[in-house]
Amino acid sequence: MVVLQLRFLLVPFLTSIMGAAQYMMQDAALMNYIDRRFLSLEKRLEKCNQDILDYVEEFRDFSKMVLSRLAGLNNYKAEVKSEVENLLTRIERAQRDIDYLGSVTDSNTCIEVHEDLVKQQLFEEAEEKKKLKLMLNASCDHMLAGIKSLKIVKKTGDKHGSWMKDPGKKHTKIYLLNGSVNNVILEFANIMTFMESNHTLKARRVTLPFPWEGTSHIIYQGFLFYHRYGSLNEIIKYNIQKRSITDQMLLPGAGRIPAYQLSPSTKIDLAIDEHGLWAIHAEPETRGNIVITKINHVTMAVEHTWDTSCNSKGAEAAFMACNTLYVVYNFPSGGTSRIQCVYDVLDAVNTYEIPVLHFPKRQGSHSTIHYNPKEKQLFAWGDGSQIIYKLHTKQKV
Repeated sequence: MVVLQLRFLLVPFLTSIMGAAQYMMQDAALMNYIDRRFLSLEKRLEKCNQDILDYVEEFRDFSKMVLSRLAGLNNYKAEVKSEVENLLTRIERAQRDIDYLGSVTDSNTCIEVHEDLVKQQLFEEAEEKKKLKLMLNASCDHMLAGIKSLKIVKKTGDKHGSWMKDPGKKHTKIYLLNGSVNNVILEFANIMTFMESNHTLKARRVTLPFPWEGTSHIIYQGFLFYHRYGSLNEIIKYNIQKRSITDQMLLPGAGRIPAYQLSPSTKIDLAIDEHGLWAIHAEPETRGNIVITKINHVTMAVEHTWDTSCNSKGAEAAFMACNTLYVVYNFPSGGTSRIQCVYDVLDAVNTYEIPVLHFPKRQGSHSTIHYNPKEKQLFAWGDGSQIIYKLHTKQKV
C-alpha cells in the first residue's frame, strides 16, 4: 500500500522534471539560434562598414583626380590665353614691320631704292617725331644729374609697398598702399598726420573692389591706376572720392614676366611724369628688355610704345621724368642702388654720356620708386621705410 502511494507521488515529480528539462533544451536551442543570427548580423554590418570605407576612399581618390584635372584645365586655359595674347602682340609687331618694309621698298623688291622713297621715309619719320613732340610737349627739357639727399619720413608697414602724393591735385594728402597684394588704401590729410605715431587711427580707409598686384601703382588727378591682382595685364582706373571703377584696359604684351628681376611681384609698373601716365614692363620677345608705353589717362588708350635697350636683369625699380626712363639696379642681397640705364623717348639725351648715378647714404633695396613731377622729388619704399629723395637736374643736351 505504501509502495503504491510512492509510485503515485514519483510519477508526477518525474514528469515535471522531464518537462523542465525539455523546456531548458528548447531555450538553449533558441539562444543558440539567436546567437548565430547576431553573429551573422555582425558580420554583415562589418562588411557594410568596410564597403562604405572603400567607397569613401574611392570617392576621395576620384575627387582628387577631378580637382587635379580642373587645375590642369585652368592652367591650360591660362597658357592658351597667354599664347593667344602673345601671338596677337607678335602679329601687331609683324604688321608694323611689314608696313615699314613696304614703305621703304618698291613693289618689285629691287635693290636700288629711289630717292623719292628715301625722302618720303625721312619725311614720315620727321612727321612722326613732330607728332610725338606735340603729344609729349617738348618744352620739358630737364634731365637728372644726381640725387642730392634722402629723408626717411617714416618706417611702417611691410617690406614691400608704395606711398605717394597726387601730383595732379593741389591738396597735400598722402596715400599709403601697404603690401604687394592688398585692397585697402590709407589716406592721410598731410605728411605731418602721416608721421604721427598713431597715424593709422587718423587715416581714411578706402577699400577697393579688387586687390592690386605688385607695388607700382600710381595716383593722378584723383584716380588710382593699378594692375588688378589675378589678371595678366588688366589696368584699372579707380575714382578715390566716388569709390568706383571708372575705366579699365588691357596692356598688350605685358604681365608675363616681372618688370624688374629684383621685384618679382611687379609685372606692370605705372608711372607719372610731366606728361601724364606711363606703363613700364618687360617682355620675353625683347629678351627681358624694358618696354615703355604712353597711356592717355583720360581715355585709357595706348598712344605709343617704345622698346628700350634697358634690361630688367638686376633691376629693382624705374621711374619716368620728363619723357625719360631711369632704371634703378641693385644686387640680389641688397646694396647701394644706382641708375645705370637711361632712355629718352625723343632722343634728346645722349644716354651713353650719362654717368652711373648712385643713391646716397643707404644700403638696402627698393620695392617702389615714383617721381613726383610737381615737387621734382622721388617717393620711394625701401625695406619698410618711406623715403623722399631730392634731385639735382640740368638742361638736356
